[in-house]
Amino acid sequence: MPRYYFHTRVGDELIADPEGEELRNPDRAWEVARAMILELLRTEGGNAALLSTVIEVTDDQGEVVLVFPFTEAITITPDQSATRH
Repeated sequence: MPRYYFHTRVGDELIADPEGEELRNPDRAWEVARAMILELLRTEGGNAALLSTVIEVTDDQGEVVLVFPFTEAITITPDQSATRH
């Protein structure tokens, strides 16, 4: 199973995910990234900097497979497709 890494970018600062997570495909990585963002917004919602934050998901080779802005996570309704590419 492929491993995906969920790095958080706040402005020019990148907070690396050194461990990653084994997931079946990029669609599942999208779901995990969205859940992470929604949880952070719930717990740290008063921090305005979060609205300009993104999750960058990379594969084992370091290739970016997904860039997920926090603002996108709050504008997607549950019935929309996870596959946006």
